[in-house]
Amino acid sequence: MPIARTNVGHGNGEQGNDEEQKDDASRGDAVALGTPRATGILAASIVGSGMAQLDATVVNVALERIGRDLTASLETLQWVVNGYMLALSALILLGGSLGDLFGRRRLFSLGLVVFALASVVCGLAPGSGVLIAARVAQGIGGAMLAPASLAMLQGAFRARDRGHAIGIWSSLGSVAGLLGPLVGGALVQFASWRWAFWINVPLALVALWAARRFVPESRAPHRARIDVPGAVLAAATLAGLTLALIMPGSAWALPGWIVAGVGAAAFVLVERRVRAPMVPPGLFADRTFTGANAMTLLTYAGMGAMSFFLSLQLQVSLGWGALWAGLAQLPTSVCMILLAGRFGALASRRGPRAFMTVGPLVAALGVLVLSLARRGDTYLWPVLPGVILFGLGLAVFVAALTSTALAAAPDEHAGIASGVNNAVARTGSLLAVAALPALVGLSGRAYSDPALMTDGFQRGLWIAAGLMALGGATAWATTPSGPMETGGAEG
Repeated sequence: MPIARTNVGHGNGEQGNDEEQKDDASRGDAVALGTPRATGILAASIVGSGMAQLDATVVNVALERIGRDLTASLETLQWVVNGYMLALSALILLGGSLGDLFGRRRLFSLGLVVFALASVVCGLAPGSGVLIAARVAQGIGGAMLAPASLAMLQGAFRARDRGHAIGIWSSLGSVAGLLGPLVGGALVQFASWRWAFWINVPLALVALWAARRFVPESRAPHRARIDVPGAVLAAATLAGLTLALIMPGSAWALPGWIVAGVGAAAFVLVERRVRAPMVPPGLFADRTFTGANAMTLLTYAGMGAMSFFLSLQLQVSLGWGALWAGLAQLPTSVCMILLAGRFGALASRRGPRAFMTVGPLVAALGVLVLSLARRGDTYLWPVLPGVILFGLGLAVFVAALTSTALAAAPDEHAGIASGVNNAVARTGSLLAVAALPALVGLSGRAYSDPALMTDGFQRGLWIAAGLMALGGATAWATTPSGPMETGGAEG
């Protein structure tokens, strides 16, 4: 599944990208693309960020087997997914600031170590409690390494090669996330769900070696400010909201809502008063930026819900193995790899509005087709047409959406705008996976009953399709019709 671009590590965005480019370009040790050192830097960055993206998608295919082996309820499986996403969503902006202040390579390396150790614990987990705690630790590691992986490229390459290097990083890193269901399916089918976590260890070692061997240290202490209160309040708000949504009928629901409400109100107050807010409130004064992020929240919520429900439905109700459940989703990845760049280029020339409107509608149509999947159905219908339509819709709008969110922000806030869009995307998926299972009548061990799973799956995908269509409508209402210039919305 596609991921919005990561925060490039511009702590509070007080000064712009131009200054950083001048600083880096003036250094005598700036790296030229095509050299052995450049290859090593790219390898470290791509393997590290790709590992984090892979883990975000590979686990969905393993959920059915995890639930069976650990006798886990659906609420537990939601926490297995959301423990990771919660820590990552809440802390990724803080991770960018920490990298600016203490060194991008240092934070990247620390993130790799934390991620790898947490992955080992995930694979060894004797029960669901340990697994969830280790998933939270993985998210903390991911929040360190994800923004640093891109910021290392900013700090290492000479200015004229930086765009090309980031393009390579973006395309190859995204493939890891897109192929997650296939990799996860193969590991679960032929080994164990525990290998879906252990595979991170050799990847982390390769990235760590390459980082220590090839990547120069870089930092921006004159720009970095650490908004600790903002980070703590954001994490508390998301944790309380996730708890309330996953367990709506339990004694934990009311405390969850209280924590979420108080945390959100306090977050807004703090961000308005601190010297260097994690999220500058002025960013959302721009209608296009706000609209793009609202669309991001809605469409990524739909994507997260679809991925969560589909992986379970294919295995529980249709009786497919984990490998086939992963292979079934491969056409979505193929559509993204082959077409996303082309549609992104067209959107840049002709304006993003049509692409950001039509793309979610096509993806929603694909989700509706997938909602027809029942026991006894073959891959040719309805799964293959559904995943192709879904992938085509994503390819149409994802690049245009990310570009619009960045172009609508002032140049001096480009880095933080990218980080906000990334965090919003992950939060959308987090909240959908937290809220929808209970809303569609799936709780406890109900997901292991094919008939109950199918009913919940259909209702869940109807809601997912509605979220994506609403995202398209939001884009139509808030996005300029013509091409956009960087540094502010057109008209």
